[in-house]
Amino acid sequence: MDEHTHIPVLYHEVLDFLRPRPGGRYLDGTVGAGGHTAGILQVSAPTGRVLAFDRDQEAIAFARRRLAQYGDRVVFVHASYSEMERLAPACGFDSVDGILLDLGLSSRQLDDSSRGFSFMKEGPLDMRFDPTQGETAADLVNNLDEAELADIFRRYGEEQHSRKIAQAIVENRPVETTTQLANLIARKVKRRGRIHPATQVFQALRIAVNQELEAVETGVQAAIPLLSPGGRLAVISFHSLEDRFVKHYFRRLSQDCICPPQQPLCTCDAQASVRLLTRKAVKASAAEIEANPRSRSARLRVVEKLASNTNRD
Repeated sequence: MDEHTHIPVLYHEVLDFLRPRPGGRYLDGTVGAGGHTAGILQVSAPTGRVLAFDRDQEAIAFARRRLAQYGDRVVFVHASYSEMERLAPACGFDSVDGILLDLGLSSRQLDDSSRGFSFMKEGPLDMRFDPTQGETAADLVNNLDEAELADIFRRYGEEQHSRKIAQAIVENRPVETTTQLANLIARKVKRRGRIHPATQVFQALRIAVNQELEAVETGVQAAIPLLSPGGRLAVISFHSLEDRFVKHYFRRLSQDCICPPQQPLCTCDAQASVRLLTRKAVKASAAEIEANPRSRSARLRVVEKLASNTNRD
């Protein structure tokens, strides 16, 4: 599919919830290939602006080329969205009307064998979103002890055979490539169905390498203060641990607010700082899943910051 016609996950739902408008200011915490950002810029034309973050310098370069037609309406930052509270005001985005965090791995990253995210292609065990910083997956696999590896597989991948896999890795080190690790796991673990035995281990290593859960917790909490009253935060999760944190955090912030979602402003005597706009996570439609199977696990949750007349922001 051409880069300019690719539709990102839950594209229309995100735009419906964020309600981009001319003159609005928005933040995309994971710009990736720029699909969501392009939609926000199109709908908010001619004066809406987007501050686009990404830890992946290649993603920034790609999105910059794709979105060149929008000129200075989009500003790029090579950094984690978890740093938005500090960096956004420095870029002139001290108060924004909407924030999107799409926590999924981009198709470009997954399809690039040199990045080491996929067990389907031969490549180095890297898995870093920012290849210039931090330890690689190979560093973890070859240096951690058996108990530490098992803990990563169990905690971040919810892998039932974490100990067996960790033992096999330690006995066969060094493990340097994606296919070497995937084949090693496949020899030790048999599963029914279509899910590859290495799926959960690769997911766990990627999360550990990039400290993704820590970034989610920091980033989601940093997003609320940046929102203007009535501004909205939309988070797309692909992992149950991420979605669980977002769900509970949003519910905690929205406690005591009893106003219906269709009411423009909160008028109840509440302690809440946000209002839930998605009582249940929004999922991809059957048509979207058929067109893009990777959207199957996507979960979208959205909150709206309460208006200042409630004295709760």
